[in-house]
Amino acid sequence: MLDEPATSAASRRADIALPDVVRSPWWELGRRVLAAMAILVGTMLLVYFDREGYVDGNDPENKISLIDSIYYTTVTLSTTGYGDIAPVTDRARLINAFIITPARIAFLVLLIGTTLEVLASQGRELFRVARWRKIMGEQDHVVVVGYGTKGRSAVQTIVNNGQDPEAIVVVDPSALALEEAHSDGLAVVTGDATRREVLRRAGVQTASQVIITTDRDDTNVLSTLTVRQLNPDAWIVAAVREQENVPLMRQSGANSVITSSDAVGRLLGLSSVSPMLGSVMEDLLTYGDGLEVAERDLLVTEVGKPPQSLPDQVIAVVRDEQVYRYFDPVVTLLARGDRLIVVRPAKELPWAPRPGTHGEDRAEDHD
Repeated sequence: MLDEPATSAASRRADIALPDVVRSPWWELGRRVLAAMAILVGTMLLVYFDREGYVDGNDPENKISLIDSIYYTTVTLSTTGYGDIAPVTDRARLINAFIITPARIAFLVLLIGTTLEVLASQGRELFRVARWRKIMGEQDHVVVVGYGTKGRSAVQTIVNNGQDPEAIVVVDPSALALEEAHSDGLAVVTGDATRREVLRRAGVQTASQVIITTDRDDTNVLSTLTVRQLNPDAWIVAAVREQENVPLMRQSGANSVITSSDAVGRLLGLSSVSPMLGSVMEDLLTYGDGLEVAERDLLVTEVGKPPQSLPDQVIAVVRDEQVYRYFDPVVTLLARGDRLIVVRPAKELPWAPRPGTHGEDRAEDHD
């Protein structure tokens, strides 16, 4: 059975670590409009209550009405200043100098600042989209569906292993995820990843890899189905919360399925039964310190050797798109085109390019 709706990791993180609520652009625009209206109304009331200090050159009786106050306020704050209504008493002139003039400056700052900010934001977004589309045309890109705890950790791992952040696209419906992904220098498509048009905007149809990490198994299954229909060749890695949903996820088109709850439970169990083993497993899963699990190309000097003889601790061999354990008779001797799954020091870069990209010392590049 698919899991029930759960509070997302991003929401929990917002409650704990990010007390400041992320405001939408419309909220910010409305706040500034209200501030500008407050300046207009305040200035109009000030002029009306001090109307005896003003004269109207078009009115023989020189009486300032409420409509005159509104008119004077708008032409003054907008710096139009026709001059037909003017302050004549010392008090009215002082009020204009020390209250209305600063209000005029604040009003203009609000208008000009909002306009410049909107134009700058649109310009940055257009530049980001143009750069992203250029990158997509030049190299394979990765689409990450869901930018919660799992999604952010996945992005950090692939970036640490050599993936260009500019070739990563995040798909998530939340404004918080959008802000976090933008701050991490990633392209973002806001929307529901179960919808075709949203995934098309993310360029799923040309992506080399898709990582699906939302907090609901039903959403992950639907997203996987949609991705597979749009891109039959993409390598899809998907997360599920419950083990019983793994077959369904594979039937939906996922190449690799990670069970988050079971994986955490096994690690907790190992740490309880054997604290040292749990510590080693945590070390293997932690980037940048101690040991790393890595996939790399077979070097030309390693062809014909048994896996156990290499400096790296080989735990598996990838041959003809099949994974064999290092003790399997099929891989007793390493051959050209093999790729190795190894355990080695984290100081070594664990990422290696896929065959056919680059790297002059790969065994398949030599005759």
